[in-house]
Amino acid sequence: MPAPLLSLRGLTRSYGAVRANRGIDLDVAPGSIHAILGENGAGKSTLMKLIYGVERPDAGTITWKGEPLALASPAEARKVGIGMVFQHFSLFETLTVVENIALIVPGAKAELAARIRSLGQEFGLEVDPLAHVHALSVGERQRVEIIRCLMTDPKLLILDEPTSVLPPQSVERLFETLLRLRDRGVSILFISHKLDEIRSICDRATILRSGAVTGNVDPRAHDAHALAAMMIGRDMPAPLPAEAHAPGPLALELAGLDHSPDDPFAVALQGVSLQLHGGEILGIAGVSGNGQGELARLISGEETRPSIDRDEVRMFGQPVGHLGAAARRRLGFAFVPEERLGRGAVPEMSLSDNALLTAHQFGLVGRGLIDRRAEAAFTAQVIEDFDVRTPGPAAEAGALSGGNLQKFIVGREILLAPKLLFVAQPTWGVDIGAATAIRHRLVALRNAGVAILVISEEIEELFEICDRIQVIRKGRLSPPLRVAETRVEDVGRYMIGAEEDA
Repeated sequence: MPAPLLSLRGLTRSYGAVRANRGIDLDVAPGSIHAILGENGAGKSTLMKLIYGVERPDAGTITWKGEPLALASPAEARKVGIGMVFQHFSLFETLTVVENIALIVPGAKAELAARIRSLGQEFGLEVDPLAHVHALSVGERQRVEIIRCLMTDPKLLILDEPTSVLPPQSVERLFETLLRLRDRGVSILFISHKLDEIRSICDRATILRSGAVTGNVDPRAHDAHALAAMMIGRDMPAPLPAEAHAPGPLALELAGLDHSPDDPFAVALQGVSLQLHGGEILGIAGVSGNGQGELARLISGEETRPSIDRDEVRMFGQPVGHLGAAARRRLGFAFVPEERLGRGAVPEMSLSDNALLTAHQFGLVGRGLIDRRAEAAFTAQVIEDFDVRTPGPAAEAGALSGGNLQKFIVGREILLAPKLLFVAQPTWGVDIGAATAIRHRLVALRNAGVAILVISEEIEELFEICDRIQVIRKGRLSPPLRVAETRVEDVGRYMIGAEEDA
């Protein structure tokens, strides 16, 4: 058996009283694809930061090619042959592809452009070196990130949730690239919550729970259900079935909505139409950057329409296009935005005060004064009902892991008992246990007669919980597709424009 390319022994990292990594042992073999599995807060991101030189361990050793390694920065990691593609891309949108790559890789632009084209052809990562990043699709941007890593000649490539924003066709192409890299001797550390993907492409999987290694397995020898149970330490509940019943009254209607944002890099919406009834879940699928954000702001009321166009957005039979977010909430509307920090919650404020932001009209304020007891009780109920891992209502929102903050925001909006709930990316970056719990609650609300609109880049999620799906591409919505009569591949064709070409 060949000696490991990378070995970790007893790696430990703490932040105050929180031990993010506890005595981690890990071996990554040359030319392998090695998965890191774990719930939100299990320590995956901290571990990757230690390997990539973003953070330094408090204790333990890192060995690279049999020699001790101490990294002070990502630049040092790249020099020894470690590259990383983050979940949130780190590209400058106003620069070209070659200009972005030149920030890290030395060389004349003409020479770099030739290398970009050559690597693109060799690994199936074709992209125009002279294109501006803002004009690229999400899949193309990911290719740029991977090419940038490959141009530093990595021996180990770290990928954090690489498929979370890709349509099925792009995922297949990415996997072909990764297998080609593996066959060339590159080792890959692969972080994903999509267990079927891990089973299909990874040779080994290391499982983390509460900052410690709890298992080391061949993922191909276990089904997704068994892997999930290893991750969360208990058996996974079965999906909650949607109860068949006649649709309720019309809760949300968009009628030929046209919108040209002021932002020159935003996507214009053209002729957007949809209808959502009580007791159903309508999903909006699409590759990121095709108008989802612009559509969300118009539905939530963060951006309004002129009074003359107020009929383009209707809730519960009345025009609301001209109404702001607060007025729409008073009608029975609730909203979970994609951006948790900044739009969903204020990071420096306590969970109690963040609850107050949208729940103030539910008995938490009287005669202009905050009822702190009611505020604390409401927050405690959200924490208990949605298993939010936190010291308590006084904890700052910014101190929570991404998954736990998402559970808190979703729980806060659900406890408002809305008649119309709009959720953007409900389980993005959330571990499988928390994602299952959130999906259960959404289906239960649907069964109780609530109208739910979900924007998600997770196609499997939409197929699990939705009654109908529409695909957004370049600011246009596809016709509605009934989930029971539709395949994942059909949605993927709309996402890449194949149905329009046909």
